[in-house]
Amino acid sequence: MLSDNVLFIDAEAIVVDKPAGLPVDEPRDGAISVANHLESLRFTFQRWPTIVHRLDRDTSGCLLLARTPRAHKQFQAAFEAGTVVKRYLAVLDGVPDGESGEIALPLAKVSTREDGWRMVVDARKGKGKAASTQWRRVAVRDGRALILFTPTTGRTHQLRVHAATGLGIPIVGDPVYGAQAGRGGPGMLLHAWTITVPRAGKPAVDAVSPLPPAFAGWTAPGLDGLAAA
Repeated sequence: MLSDNVLFIDAEAIVVDKPAGLPVDEPRDGAISVANHLESLRFTFQRWPTIVHRLDRDTSGCLLLARTPRAHKQFQAAFEAGTVVKRYLAVLDGVPDGESGEIALPLAKVSTREDGWRMVVDARKGKGKAASTQWRRVAVRDGRALILFTPTTGRTHQLRVHAATGLGIPIVGDPVYGAQAGRGGPGMLLHAWTITVPRAGKPAVDAVSPLPPAFAGWTAPGLDGLAAA
């Protein structure tokens, strides 16, 4: 039950810890989604909370819900203004050169009958939308790297494409852009670790999601300090 996974709650906002494998919106296959849990997240309110942003089905971690229409509008405006800070942790199927940097690659959606849809880098004028991601290498183990991603835009599959194409190393378990593409796999190691949403005249919505069991062993010196930064 998502009602047991609340990371932050007040009169305007709820941040839940979404498990990997749970879609945010009702999928075509009819599987249970976050939308099916909204009634249980009312708590003392009569109104159901509303979903403010999306996470991929295979991504775990912080998901923001609004408890009132006014709060929903304000949170959406914060996303559009670029004032929301979201940080992700991912395990890459290799170790990138360097310790940190920025990936700035425009993204566009393509679709074929055979393969379905996916996002690709497309720098042609009027095609790809600008997308930017800050990255930092946090730890290395067994030929793989734990990376802290801080996107400054919010494009669909942005981190997954920026890892696979920008760094040249896909996220472990990525079913579309990784080594397991088209073959299933153990699950994608991408986690929405923190979210901070500023609010005028009151403390920010601020939440940290613990690393899930799939990330076992990927602790690193200073990781707790990064979460608080």
